[in-house]
Amino acid sequence: MSAIQRKRTIHLLSTILASAVAPCWAFAAQAEEAPAADDALPEITVTAERRAESSQKVPLAIQSIDGETLAKTGYTSVTDLQYTMPGVQYDPTQGAAFQIRGVGSTSFDFSNAKSVSVVVDDVVMDGQRANGLTGLVDIDRVDVLMGPQGTLFGKNATSGVIAVSTTKPKLDEWSLRASASFGEHDERILNATANVPLGPIAALRVSGFDQAFDGFGRNVTLNRKVGSQHEYGGRARLYLEPSDSFNLILSGDYAYHWDSSVRTPVSGQSAAVTAILNELGVYPGPQSADTADSSFGQIVTEEWGTSLRANARLGDHDLTSITAYRATRYDNWTPASLTPYDRYAYIPFNLGQLDTDKFSQEIHLASPTGGFVEYLVGAFYNRLHARQTQLQWSTGGQPLYDSAGTPLPTLIALTGAIGEDGNTSLFDSVNETMAAFGQLKFNFTPRFALTLGGRYTHDNNSQSIDYVTINPEPIAGYTPAFTASSAAPAYEFGRVKGDNFSFRIAPTYQVADNVMLYATYSTGYKPAGIAFVGNKYAPYEDETVKAWEAGIKSEWFGRRLRFNLDAFRSDFKDFQATILTQIPDGAGGTINATVIGNAGGLRTQGIEGSLVVQPMRGLQLSGAVTYTDAKFTNYVYNATTNYTGSRLTNAPEWSGTAAIDYDHEFGSGLGFKAHADYAYRSEYWTVVGQPAYSHVSGYGLVNGRLSFTLPNRPIEVGVYARNLFDKYFSTGWQQYGVLGLLHYTSPNARRTVGGFVNVSF
Repeated sequence: MSAIQRKRTIHLLSTILASAVAPCWAFAAQAEEAPAADDALPEITVTAERRAESSQKVPLAIQSIDGETLAKTGYTSVTDLQYTMPGVQYDPTQGAAFQIRGVGSTSFDFSNAKSVSVVVDDVVMDGQRANGLTGLVDIDRVDVLMGPQGTLFGKNATSGVIAVSTTKPKLDEWSLRASASFGEHDERILNATANVPLGPIAALRVSGFDQAFDGFGRNVTLNRKVGSQHEYGGRARLYLEPSDSFNLILSGDYAYHWDSSVRTPVSGQSAAVTAILNELGVYPGPQSADTADSSFGQIVTEEWGTSLRANARLGDHDLTSITAYRATRYDNWTPASLTPYDRYAYIPFNLGQLDTDKFSQEIHLASPTGGFVEYLVGAFYNRLHARQTQLQWSTGGQPLYDSAGTPLPTLIALTGAIGEDGNTSLFDSVNETMAAFGQLKFNFTPRFALTLGGRYTHDNNSQSIDYVTINPEPIAGYTPAFTASSAAPAYEFGRVKGDNFSFRIAPTYQVADNVMLYATYSTGYKPAGIAFVGNKYAPYEDETVKAWEAGIKSEWFGRRLRFNLDAFRSDFKDFQATILTQIPDGAGGTINATVIGNAGGLRTQGIEGSLVVQPMRGLQLSGAVTYTDAKFTNYVYNATTNYTGSRLTNAPEWSGTAAIDYDHEFGSGLGFKAHADYAYRSEYWTVVGQPAYSHVSGYGLVNGRLSFTLPNRPIEVGVYARNLFDKYFSTGWQQYGVLGLLHYTSPNARRTVGGFVNVSF
């Protein structure tokens, strides 16, 4: 989009905003809203400010989806939330992480904090390579808080928070819900939830899931499908309420994930490699998901944890404590050779084993609401320990086996070091955070209020690299000698400490009971870190952001129409960005590696709007759109590389969603339900400054669902279609040295049709 087109677009959106606000203001000045009818839109209750309140009263852009609506979309993973909320994106490459408003640094470095925090039941899920949630079962709601959230939410997230709330156990209620879906590509989605009362003061809620599907690529050498997935797990929550002034929730969860999603060739391979692939029936291209590697790439993740949430009523104040422990295991076997090893090999052995554990403690005290001053004060502690072994054994481009089947006597240990014993890197890192936070809200008049928030954070991050010897026999099938590709770093241990004060100022004006204008100014911070890239010690600086936001939140016609609109801008300094660089491959050449460093400046700005209408009971229409202009304002990587002015990766300018839901009960008691949703995002690219080869064209996805319910609605039977029009897209591109251009393919990039049965008692 040219500068002139962009100015015209912004002018048009500004005109729409002004046109929308003007009649709202005029109408509100004349009369208050009428009381909501029984068929009005349900109120959305969030805990964005660590206390339950209406989303329409919080001076912050929030996108929300409840568990029932989420189930109707047919999506099964927390990463699929990107297709339900504009402005949210997930990058599966370079460490994997969410982005909000175009911003979300992804890195393989263990010191790097996530720009977007995933928080499940008030616990920050900060384990590297993990999101803390796999199956979307028994979800109460998901709230996405846009922009810096450094004041109240656990770790200091500079771009936003995805807050997931699972369903709380209910006293005096026996219930059982189960669902089974079966579709194309051997897709199965099974889950069940039971709520069991345990006397008058306790209840137990248990849920479990098992889901899987086949990929649509294939490894022709091994005759196995590429891109398949299987995951299962469960959650249990025990609720105790011994008195009206005290309650406890003890939670535990476990999740297992396996997938065979690996990089497959697109273009740029040598003529020799291309000829081998074509001979075997693999034709590289932007829609190919096939490979001919002699090893089967796969990733296994396990996550488990427990938390205790205690709430005590002290007079008219609420004291809340949240204690959590979590652990993850992440094993990746991702070879990079593309062809059978007796024809050509590059990195036939690429194995990483990561274990993390974390402990966190939060405590906060909240005052009652409704007075002249409302306040909340608290403290937070988090310690995350990560330990990973990583081996990359390369042939330097030679076949691993000769014509007689004899393996190469020497392999290049890209994860070893010249002058050091060991063929494998061992990383050990500890990220420790301590913070004190608070918020004051002054209700100067029934209509005008001012919120002031602040947070002091102290970070202590350390990381070391060592070199160990792993027996190659179980991995390679023989015992080669090893040579390293580069020298050990001058420093094999590093520590960085940081202190920061972030704050937030948010005035609000209640034009009418259901119309609020607000503005916010906030700051945010991410700590500095340590990185080792190609055996080089490469620390990076902390990241800060200043953000502005202004908007309107409104409900009309007896709360049958909800309209929210906001404009935002965030300016980042020393943004922790990732970029490809080259390191020695041990054979006289280089291999691309991802390095993290600081971009001097980054700006993201845009407009977000959402509309929900319930014209009649049982019918709901909704839509949301986001325009995001996210660019580096200062990013000089070296003397010859300047990315200033480049758009951020995985940051489409336009994204939007639309949905329609219809629920009708006939006189016989038979019910009918229909749902359709659409998600769109405009073009973007996945590698900084490389739009030519990492370009992803704009695309839209349509999902549909039709079902019938029996009288009293204990059984629901229906059909579903995900990606109804079979729209293909790729989720990530990588230029991988001599292997050329590779990419990942999403399972959502194909049509899946199936049927389901839901049972509830």
